[in-house]
Amino acid sequence: MDIKDHIRGIPDFPKPGILFYDISTLLAHPDAWQVTMGRMARKIGQYQPDILAGVESRGFLVAAPLALKLGCGFTMIRKKGKLPGGTISYDYDLEYGSDTVEIQEDALQPGQRVVILDDLLATGGTLAASIELCRKVGADPIAAACIIELSFLNGRSKLDIPFESLAAYDE
Repeated sequence: MDIKDHIRGIPDFPKPGILFYDISTLLAHPDAWQVTMGRMARKIGQYQPDILAGVESRGFLVAAPLALKLGCGFTMIRKKGKLPGGTISYDYDLEYGSDTVEIQEDALQPGQRVVILDDLLATGGTLAASIELCRKVGADPIAAACIIELSFLNGRSKLDIPFESLAAYDE
């Protein structure tokens, strides 16, 4: 099955000139979603993670079912101010400004093997920041993965850990 057949492109979203790759059609197709999760589990399982970290918000949709499938824990990496309790933050620069990602201070343990997941890798800024955030709390980010990679944006080059994807788009 080609999962690209179940990912729709929405032109001019969120602004003119951007083609948004929407996984909601993939999520709505049970067979395609099952195949996607099976393929991701094979790619991620080889790293033997202790816990999966999903990046807000579509990364939650990828990481949570994979954690169940692989028998490991799940935690969330979110934008600033979205998590209850004590948090640890990491500030990073984007092409158009700066942003902050946070994790709950007790979400990861020192030395814990973590794989970081999102739905899509574009320029790599948020995923690279998530890797650094995991390191900041003492965890060991061993890999990252997304369903979709926009390879023409070369986001993979910002990552210093192995990266896996299922569908690459060259334009």
